[in-house]
Amino acid sequence: MVNVMIMSVKNKKVPEMRIIDMTDIRVKAQQVLSEVAKVIVGYTDILQKVFISVLCDAHVLLEGLPGLAKTVMAKTFARVLGCTFRRIQFTPDLLPADITGSQIFNQKSSEFVFKKGPLFSNIVLADEINRAAPKTQSALLESMAEKQITVEGKTYPLDSPFIVIATQNPIEQEGTYPLPEAQLDRFYFKINMGYPESDDEVEIMRRQVKGIHRDVDSILNPEEIVELQKKLDFVWINTRILRYIRDVTTRTRDDPQIAIGAGPRASLVLMKASKARAAILGRNYVIPDDVKDVAFNALNHRMQLKPEAELEGVSKESVVNRILEEIPVPI
Repeated sequence: MVNVMIMSVKNKKVPEMRIIDMTDIRVKAQQVLSEVAKVIVGYTDILQKVFISVLCDAHVLLEGLPGLAKTVMAKTFARVLGCTFRRIQFTPDLLPADITGSQIFNQKSSEFVFKKGPLFSNIVLADEINRAAPKTQSALLESMAEKQITVEGKTYPLDSPFIVIATQNPIEQEGTYPLPEAQLDRFYFKINMGYPESDDEVEIMRRQVKGIHRDVDSILNPEEIVELQKKLDFVWINTRILRYIRDVTTRTRDDPQIAIGAGPRASLVLMKASKARAAILGRNYVIPDDVKDVAFNALNHRMQLKPEAELEGVSKESVVNRILEEIPVPI
């Protein structure tokens, strides 16, 4: 259902705003998440955050210890979304050409031909991204920021949608390189994956003992995903909610426990991610709870705590929760 509100401008009727029913996004989201849940036990909130990133055509960073199904989650999402998928295992000796592609001389035609690298896929799993050298990470940064790559002075557009699901071990692990702030900022969400719940871990073992392997069906395809992404433009967000998002972001810059706060891109991420969450729940308007739900994952990698706060055991999550409690919620 589409409603069009009309306003008159110099005796001309001009569409002011289209209000679109988001039921189809809600239904597709339920189908996708249910299908992924056939393989991934638990982590319900994390699965929803990953799908929000898909709707926003954005990248997501999963951080956690080995063995928490980060790689399996990315593969399963790609299969359910009906997208092309490539996995890149990042290692210290990985070169930029290994991920972007390179020019190869064709002896038959006596000319150079560009051979595409694994970045030419809808969903790219950058496994253990923080094990790659900075030069390779900078090549990945262009693809994430511009949806294109440049090889020997020639630019090649990437497929649409193009989403990087990166995994990394905590930076205290040996043989890792901390991601630069510019690259961290290109991820919509940084999601910390903890250990599964007790009952979920029993279910994981039960499936292994019984040899249960569940196949998943493709619910969407790239063209349908692009159409769903376009619908987010018609999720309405009140100016008071925009001010609320601004207040949350700017408070991180003034908080006594935060050394470096979130920049303006964080406000844009909060806005669009809130619209995606509203659409997933079947609403065509944003409420404060949408902002609160995505706030920590959107902000935690865009701010740094002061050393004295870290020494006192203060966590970023506790700081963000305190900020959300202190700022008045628009009614």
